[in-house]
Amino acid sequence: MTTFTRRTALLTGGALVVGGLLPWQSASAAPYQVLVFSKTAGFRHDSIPAGIQAIRDLGAANGFTVTATEDSAVFTAAQLAAYKAVVFLSTTGDVLNATQQTAFEGYINGGGGYVGVHAAADTEYDWPWYGQLVGAWFHSHPAIQQVTARVEDRTHASTAHLGTTWARTDELYNYRTNPRPNVRVLINLDESTYSGGNMGDHPIAWYHPQGSGRSFYTGFGHTIESYADQAFRRHLLGGIQYAAGASSTPPVTQIEGEAFTSQSGVQVAGHGGASGGQTLGYIDNGDWAGYSQVSTVGRTGFTARISSGGAGGTIRIRSGSAGGPVLGSVAVPVTGGWDNFQTVSTTLNGAGSGPLFLTFSGGSGSLFDVDHFSLS
Repeated sequence: MTTFTRRTALLTGGALVVGGLLPWQSASAAPYQVLVFSKTAGFRHDSIPAGIQAIRDLGAANGFTVTATEDSAVFTAAQLAAYKAVVFLSTTGDVLNATQQTAFEGYINGGGGYVGVHAAADTEYDWPWYGQLVGAWFHSHPAIQQVTARVEDRTHASTAHLGTTWARTDELYNYRTNPRPNVRVLINLDESTYSGGNMGDHPIAWYHPQGSGRSFYTGFGHTIESYADQAFRRHLLGGIQYAAGASSTPPVTQIEGEAFTSQSGVQVAGHGGASGGQTLGYIDNGDWAGYSQVSTVGRTGFTARISSGGAGGTIRIRSGSAGGPVLGSVAVPVTGGWDNFQTVSTTLNGAGSGPLFLTFSGGSGSLFDVDHFSLS
């Protein structure tokens, strides 16, 4: 365990450092090892050295040691067993042979952790298992520019320090497929705030279990400057801690909008782009839906996938009844069509004591549809 005795406070990159740690850093009580793998067989990012150093710094302050390599020969069962997580730091192309791939599959399926950073999605296109692990493969990208990123889930170690939006300047990948059906999305891009997005619903960071292991991916991290950004470093740290099993992520319950058990005014609507092909629809001002199977006890976050070709409006999350205490509310924007889905999220006050009810308000006519939602 690393022990810090220095008491002097100083400023580093605009952040207050006390006792050698940034406010969000802590020394781990259970040291572990992380492997950073940055082999490239295609484009090579000049930010890789900065990324390696940033992860070394994070490890020194948070109780893990870092081994950095571009030698794929380390991918054997015996050598991988020493590491709690393996970071693919802007790897590109075909970087592992068949034997090494088998060893890595065994490592993850046996409980190991994977962290993919940026061009990790531009890697191993002919290895279907890896495509499932990373979540989605690279398709294209526009020029580096600023974007408003929307933080869907603030309960994860990689996003707990962020607000509901995050202004980032980076190279913003489009992906060949939308990973949402197979992962837990943490952050998505607001494509109206930059040029070149082509996905509509545009996840950029996510996590999911694989086998007995854990996978975390962030599409950020192209620029050298990213690795000096304390918000990004904390995002990366949380991903490593999750993959290594060194942080706990609260359970998330996802519910289809059309799975209501009581209602007033709403109906089930069919939409090909919705999960399961249906949504909670025909929502007008004053309508509501109840979910007796969903408890609000202890819930602190609400995220919903919505669409609106109508007026938009507001969802209020209530406990116990359609007139019960309001735990939180979230605005639903006009998305430009009933099949144009976006994600909205809000925090809840955690004071729920009964089943979930959603109430809806807005202007005249149809307001919006709810595809699915989750409570965390």
